[in-house]
Amino acid sequence: LRSTGGERVVVGLSGGVDSAVVTCLAVMALGADRVTALLMPSGYSSERSVTDSLALCALHGVSSQILPIEASFVAVKNTLAGAWEEPIASLTEENIQPRLRALLLMAYSNQYGDMWLNSSNKSEAAVGYSTLYGDMGGGLSVIGDLYKTQVYALAAAWNLHRLWIPHGILEAAPSAELKPNQLDSDSLPPYPVLDALLMDCIEGGMDQGALEAAGHQPALVQKVLGMLRKSEYKRYQMPPVLRVSSRSFGRGWRRSLV
Repeated sequence: LRSTGGERVVVGLSGGVDSAVVTCLAVMALGADRVTALLMPSGYSSERSVTDSLALCALHGVSSQILPIEASFVAVKNTLAGAWEEPIASLTEENIQPRLRALLLMAYSNQYGDMWLNSSNKSEAAVGYSTLYGDMGGGLSVIGDLYKTQVYALAAAWNLHRLWIPHGILEAAPSAELKPNQLDSDSLPPYPVLDALLMDCIEGGMDQGALEAAGHQPALVQKVLGMLRKSEYKRYQMPPVLRVSSRSFGRGWRRSLV
C-alpha cells in the first residue's frame, strides 16, 4: 500500500472461505478500520452466504456494504438477448456475474482510493476455474500461492485459538454460486485430490510420466495438465501474487503461451 500511495483495501466478500481468509489477513495486516467488504449477491447467492459474510464483518468490526447485482445482471442479459440471434449460453451467463462484481469493486476503488484485494486461490488459477476480468481482477493476489486445501487449513488453524471465521463458511460446500445448485465438484476433482496432483506438478516439477508413476490417475493427470496449459494466458493477466511457496505463479512460474 505504501508503494502505491494507498491506505485502505476493499474485498469482495462472497460467503466462501477464500474471501473470508483474505478479509481476515487484511484485518491482521492493516486493522479493521482500513478494510471494507462489499457483498454483491445475485439471485443465485444463498441466504447463508450473505448471513455468514455479515457475521464475519461483525466479528472483526469490518465495515460492509451490500450491492446486489441482480438488476444489472438482468439488464446485461436483456441487452445481449436483443443483439444476438441465439440464446445466451450458460457459461456466458455465469461469467457475466463475476465481471459485474469486478465492475463494482473497481468503481469503489476509483471512488475511495482503496486497493481491491483479489481472493482467487492457487488451485483455481492453476486450472482456470476463474473468470478473466472478473474474480481474477484486483491490485494484489493475496492467497494466489495457497491451494484450496491450504486455505481451509489456515482458517482451521486460526479458529483453534479464537473464532476468526464463522463455522458456516468452513462447513459449506465450495461453490461459485453462479447457477442453481452449483458446486465446484461439478467441474473439478475433489480439492484434496486436485491439490496433491498440482503440488507434485508445480512445486515438485513432475511431468506426466512421473505423476502417473507417483500414483495419480492417468486420465486425471492428462485432464489437469491440459487445464493447466490452457489457462496460462489467464495467469499472465493475474494481479501480483504474494509468494509463500517454492514456486508461485508469476516470477516463480515461467511458461510460454504457445
